[in-house]
Amino acid sequence: MAIQENNEEIIEDCNLQLDKILRNLKMIEINCFLSGENDDFDVYLEIHAGAGGTESQDWADMLRRMYMKWFDKKKYKYEIISEHKGEEAGIKSSTLKANGDYLYGLMKAESGVHRLVRISPFDSGARRHTSFASVWVYPAVEDDIDIKIEEKDLRIDTYRSSGAGGQHVNTTDSAVRITHLPTKIVVQCQNERSQHKNKETCFKMLKARLYEHELQKREKENQKELSSKTDIGWGHQIRSYVLQPYQLVKDLRNNTENTNPESVLNGNIDQFIEEGIKNK
Repeated sequence: MAIQENNEEIIEDCNLQLDKILRNLKMIEINCFLSGENDDFDVYLEIHAGAGGTESQDWADMLRRMYMKWFDKKKYKYEIISEHKGEEAGIKSSTLKANGDYLYGLMKAESGVHRLVRISPFDSGARRHTSFASVWVYPAVEDDIDIKIEEKDLRIDTYRSSGAGGQHVNTTDSAVRITHLPTKIVVQCQNERSQHKNKETCFKMLKARLYEHELQKREKENQKELSSKTDIGWGHQIRSYVLQPYQLVKDLRNNTENTNPESVLNGNIDQFIEEGIKNK
């Protein structure tokens, strides 16, 4: 009727309402997929630089920034639990804890190796470099979960925390690293001033990692007959971010593409999150 009457104001209002309805439908559709046992849990997000020194460490930092920007857009709360900076730039590794509705369900498909192709800002010859960083997402399980951890299976190390400087400078060996020897799982925390609190956080993270480890082992046993199943491991990149010679972000599992890498790296990753959920 508005079109027949050429009423631009009502047409514009109708378009806004339709966009709102479509967005709500999209959220309802996505929520239909979030029915897994742990999908409503908060998450720990680990990022590790691959081989390649400064180049890969800078890429790991870019990935962390991308996820933090996505958290900000979604109004999810997060904190950096541990961080190991690179010698020249970027980070060697970092762990974040994020809180939000159905966050593990939304993010679990982000686990894997992420590949960057670009002209390196650290190469005086302006050559193209390929860098890798791994992302690991696991659920922040509840404290009452029944995971038995034997003292003899642990190696606990303390070390000097490398904070941001100023009032955050840490002058004691308060940072804690725990290695679970049977599985080789390593967790670390340095964001608290107290060694006791860092150790407590480490045990929570370890419990969550062991829980996720058991879930993955069970999933592999249940689905090993599926030829399409890909292990989450080094060398199995799930997504490529190409900045040169052309611009493209492509998920290699479901062929989702975006020709605006800058937007993606600024946290606009909803299309990849949504397709990851559907394909999971």
